[in-house]
Amino acid sequence: IFLLGISMFLVNVVLIMLVQKSLLNSETGRGALFLSSLEYRLSGETEGNRLFKSQVIQTKTASFLSDSGMSALMVVNEDQETLFLDAEGGFPEREMKWVTRNAVRTERQIQHHYGSTWGIFWTKPEYLILAAPWRVEGRILGGLCVALPLRGIYEQLRYFQQILTVYILINTLIFTLIGLYRLSKTTVKPLHNLLERAEGYQGDGDIFFLDEKRENEFSQLSRALNRMLYRISIGKEELRATVRSLEKANRELKKAQNDIINAEKLASVGRLTAGIAHEIGNPVAIVTGYLDLLKREDIPETDKQEFIHRTEAEINRISRIIKQLLDFAKPSDGDLQPVSVHQVLQEILEVFKYQPFLSKTALKLDLNAASDTVRADPGQLQQVFLNLIINAADAINAIPGKADGELRIETENGSARADAEGNPLLKVQFADNGPGISSEHMVTIFDPFFTTKEPGQGTGLGLSVCFTIIEAIGGKIKAVSEEGKGTAMILHLPLHTGDVHAHESR
Repeated sequence: IFLLGISMFLVNVVLIMLVQKSLLNSETGRGALFLSSLEYRLSGETEGNRLFKSQVIQTKTASFLSDSGMSALMVVNEDQETLFLDAEGGFPEREMKWVTRNAVRTERQIQHHYGSTWGIFWTKPEYLILAAPWRVEGRILGGLCVALPLRGIYEQLRYFQQILTVYILINTLIFTLIGLYRLSKTTVKPLHNLLERAEGYQGDGDIFFLDEKRENEFSQLSRALNRMLYRISIGKEELRATVRSLEKANRELKKAQNDIINAEKLASVGRLTAGIAHEIGNPVAIVTGYLDLLKREDIPETDKQEFIHRTEAEINRISRIIKQLLDFAKPSDGDLQPVSVHQVLQEILEVFKYQPFLSKTALKLDLNAASDTVRADPGQLQQVFLNLIINAADAINAIPGKADGELRIETENGSARADAEGNPLLKVQFADNGPGISSEHMVTIFDPFFTTKEPGQGTGLGLSVCFTIIEAIGGKIKAVSEEGKGTAMILHLPLHTGDVHAHESR
């Protein structure tokens, strides 16, 4: 409707402009004809190339003006003296004389617009002034000037505009109704039918779109959609079977991944067991000695009580060591929960106090992080830290004669960046002064089954498992190393939101 109205309006404007131009040209022609007639009428009033008295010219001109319908008429001689002037409503003599003087000077007809009145769409000139030189037998005796009123033209145009506006409105209304009817029949109604069929489709029919008999774009669209749904219905069962297969494969893959993690954990725990077995031997020998002493009858009762207390203490020590080992060996369920990283590190160091392969390595803790609670599986987090400590100790032990090995474990919040979602991170760094990692091995250290140890000394899954566990909880792990200067394994773990809020409130 808007485009139709705009087009009709533009047609209206163009038509009015053309009619207006035609009427103005007609008025200009009428004025020029009047001046020619006046020049002819006055041509006989000369005698010996001299004009009769101005009274005679006024008499001739006044009678001629009264029948013309002009607003003003001026006749001047060659000296620019006014011989005759008749103007209604005080038409300015100065304006007419200026136009007449220019016509005499240029020796040609001149037209000029004067005044202002309301036209059709905006203001227009109120008068058209025409001036021409007065020639008699080829000689210019003066000038003739006439003013034509243009109000009548604009009144006719406004009347014509009213008729044209009514015609345009009727045409616009008729064409709009016809267009709406055709649009509804050819477009809106078929679209509504397609929409109703689409919303009511339950997936149990072969064809649910329109079964159009006519050959148009909607019938072609309907047939295309019907063919598409038919192909979808054929492949629907195959899709369900594929989804079920993928779900099964995903479960098996997750189980295999957990088995690998548990197997690697048991391998690490097995290595710890050897050291703990040696450590348990000492309290067992002490308990055996106390029991032999208790069998003697010559020992005072107070000494027997002392031996019993010491025996109990050693047995509790053995129980505590075994319990810690069993806690490490226990399979994790994979459930994420808030875990204190500092607590996990301290528990691991308690176990490593009894390990002989750490005899060359000094473990140092710098727990500087104010917020250390992350959301992770405690058992898997222990496994990550356990693998990193064992790797560092093995690297230090690989240097012949090195007795000043050091592994520094640091945590901090200040330099830890936020993750992609803006959550704060906890930085945990395991830095040793071992031999470092060569640049050619740095790109493959997290690959499964990659190891630089002798055959039988490692599975090559430790760092790969660590990478998998850290990535699963939304963290990152990377290695920074320089050959001959040690290695730093840096972890960025997402902090538990509740822990961060609690720290900020404190």
